[in-house]
Amino acid sequence: MTEEMQETKPDNFVEEINIHQILKLLPHRYPFLLVDKMKNVIPGESGIGIKNVTMNEPFFMGHFPENPVMPGVLQIEAMAQTAGIIVLMSFPEEERGGNSVYFMTVDEVKFRKPILPGDVIEFTVKKEQSVRNVFKFRGEARVDGKVVSQALFSAMVFKKS
Repeated sequence: MTEEMQETKPDNFVEEINIHQILKLLPHRYPFLLVDKMKNVIPGESGIGIKNVTMNEPFFMGHFPENPVMPGVLQIEAMAQTAGIIVLMSFPEEERGGNSVYFMTVDEVKFRKPILPGDVIEFTVKKEQSVRNVFKFRGEARVDGKVVSQALFSAMVFKKS
């Protein structure tokens, strides 16, 4: 393979972020932490969040016990958590814990296929634009390479007081 054919990765590219690192970045905890790990992160720009869906998820007890399906709002929340990690990774390490990312808007949401126990979801999130502390993202959830949901959403970064 020639050098031109090899994908060039930016200097700040992060191949993987594990659950212990995610717990340092996000305030979310069980049962609301919906990202198990991240891969291919370009801080402040893009990344892929991974969620391993198991039958033990607390939401399956009520949605729907006889035919368990992951709620759509939680799919969008997982995209937002993925975006939060991407944004927080763009700060110097010593500043990450001093910031919080809050959801602002959700648009153009589409649900294409149910997510079931046993599925592994890849949330691909890319920044569309940012102005000061407001970020706009496009996200897609994929299972086995097929798009199952998608959304356009925005978030704001606040310094913790």
